[in-house]
Amino acid sequence: MDEDPPSTLEALRGLILRGVYKPGEKLGEVELAERLDVSRTPVREALRRLAADGLVEIVPHKGARVVEFTDDELEHIFDLRAQVEGTAARRAAATITDEELDRLEQLAEEIALYALPGPAQDLDRVYGLNAAFHAAVAVATRSSTLTATIDSLFNTVAALRTLNGFDADSVRRSVAHHLEIVAALRARDGRWAESVMRAHLFNARASMLGPLRPTTSDPAVPRSRSDR
Repeated sequence: MDEDPPSTLEALRGLILRGVYKPGEKLGEVELAERLDVSRTPVREALRRLAADGLVEIVPHKGARVVEFTDDELEHIFDLRAQVEGTAARRAAATITDEELDRLEQLAEEIALYALPGPAQDLDRVYGLNAAFHAAVAVATRSSTLTATIDSLFNTVAALRTLNGFDADSVRRSVAHHLEIVAALRARDGRWAESVMRAHLFNARASMLGPLRPTTSDPAVPRSRSDR
């Protein structure tokens, strides 16, 4: 049996998360309707929903565009992710099933296969596997609030294709973190799982934004990527 086509919302979300539309790029209703072979009404509703999720910004009289963040905003997002996903990993250690652990281990091994530098590297595939890994940890918490929060925070950063900024050492650390998170969850050690998840996200933050600066909390000293 053929699979149902994705909804306009999911199709547009996929275009953004796959990097077809870049941060700051305009999202024209007419162009999107033609591309997705739908009317402008579902496109307009999808843009509204994606704006609520933090992936799209709608500017009055100017239309919609893919959201882009300042470095300070990204620092805040990564701090939130470290706190929320660290909490999720700690909670999941007590609630995750053996079947879920097996699935997480499979995802971690596939990430290792396709993320590490070499002929098999396929970062587009890794984006999907990584999203599935983090979502699976969230679901294992049995908390709809944590799951929804993690999904929203993950998508905002995923739109920036963060792995493109990773050097080889950062990729290796990220791969090792996924495998160690599984080990910590199998040990039912919530503190271990939380600490590795937080380190995993701080590794991503450093790869994307560079070294922490003591001036980031000082509003009088602006910070930009060109300043790194």
